Amino acid sequence: MPPAALSVHLSIGQACAWSAGGLGVSPRKHSKPPLESALDLSGTQSALPFQLGIVMLGLSAAFGGTLVERNGPRWAMSVALVCFSSGFLIAALGAATSQYWLIVFGYGFVGGIGLGIGYISPVSTLIKWFPDRPGMATGIAIMGFGGGALIASPWSAQMLETFGDDSSGIALAFLVHGLSYAAFMTLGVLLVRVPDVAAGRGAVSSGGSAARPAPAGPQVSARQAIRTPQFWCLWVVLCMNVTAGIGILEKAAPMITDFFADTSTPVSASAAAGFVALLSAANMAGRIGWSSASDLVGRKNVYRLYLGAGALMYFLIARFGDDSKPLFIVCALVILSFYGGGFATIPAYLKDLFGTYQVGAIHGRLLTAWSLAGVLGPLIVNWVADRQEEAGKHGPGLYGLSLSIMIGLLVIGFVANELVRPVHARHHVSAPKELSDDNAADTADTADTADTADTADAADSAAGK
Repeated sequence: MPPAALSVHLSIGQACAWSAGGLGVSPRKHSKPPLESALDLSGTQSALPFQLGIVMLGLSAAFGGTLVERNGPRWAMSVALVCFSSGFLIAALGAATSQYWLIVFGYGFVGGIGLGIGYISPVSTLIKWFPDRPGMATGIAIMGFGGGALIASPWSAQMLETFGDDSSGIALAFLVHGLSYAAFMTLGVLLVRVPDVAAGRGAVSSGGSAARPAPAGPQVSARQAIRTPQFWCLWVVLCMNVTAGIGILEKAAPMITDFFADTSTPVSASAAAGFVALLSAANMAGRIGWSSASDLVGRKNVYRLYLGAGALMYFLIARFGDDSKPLFIVCALVILSFYGGGFATIPAYLKDLFGTYQVGAIHGRLLTAWSLAGVLGPLIVNWVADRQEEAGKHGPGLYGLSLSIMIGLLVIGFVANELVRPVHARHHVSAPKELSDDNAADTADTADTADTADTADAADSAAGK
């Protein structure tokens, strides 16, 4: 199951390489990446396909989450494969014909749908296979999303060097991406399956593995979950953590260059690129490391670390960052590890609160927080930096205000995490079932049946006894 999940997440993780992969936004201000030069685009225009892709990720995960639960992971991975790969092929046509709108539509809209469905497709399945280590299970898969950029960045750069960085070369790069990821994601479609659960009857799945018992603890449908304060507290937690992390990732190269531009040891362009690579590695390591640790210390405690220590790291950068290059680098690496860990730990946190019944659909709805953060984080850092530059400031002065804003956001997230409590029994379903592939289509109907006033009364009565 982990290889099946990784085949999808390593592929869709290419989205994280848009700015560093030579196709989209350049990490250095005033430089012209190939897409901008070939189609005569502004920096804002070249960023649009990626930004739309992130927005569509959140929206498709939210609206498609219930379909993923109903139809199973193989259907979801197939849809992700078709949409994500088709997005590249449409973008290739757009680049070849110099039609910018086709790149936005293909990579951003169609590919973004594949991003969202693909991102949530293995989550609930892995949690069901590894019920005793949900943090580790989801960390393995979501680590792949961060790791996909480490593969895609040099690969994209090499293709552009081989094919050329004009419109025809970019079109070929998009084409190779689309076909290669289609073949790789097919592995996940062929491998994935759900465990056969037959409550206490010891049934054996088609794969020959013993069936797992029915889930214990609270079980909440997706429709009921969004009516609970716990869901919205976690929505705020994820949004604040992602906004803070993506804020430093968005401006990593220019930030470290500006911080030490007026010192005796300025940072070269190659060193700044190496710093970005280190941040990507920390992001990926945090996804598997911190999420696995949450199985031992608890989800609430590990988010206290992400948000509390993250605010401290930002404070150290704002106060002492330009005095010590090692301090700046270490703090940034810690922040990015928390950023990645927050993504990987949230599905396990949802499982603890709402059970495994429709955790994939609940996770999909929660990812709308990422859509907002994907716009909010870069907007804060870039807008503040531009305003400070217009005011005549330079170096670390460009980022002081935005760093303070990030500290405030993390404090808000910390408070929201402290407000999380167990879900009230009135939201539980009365007879939760984890369904196999053969009867997964009945999941949504079961959820709707369970969500009645009689169910809530029975749950409250049981809780009272």
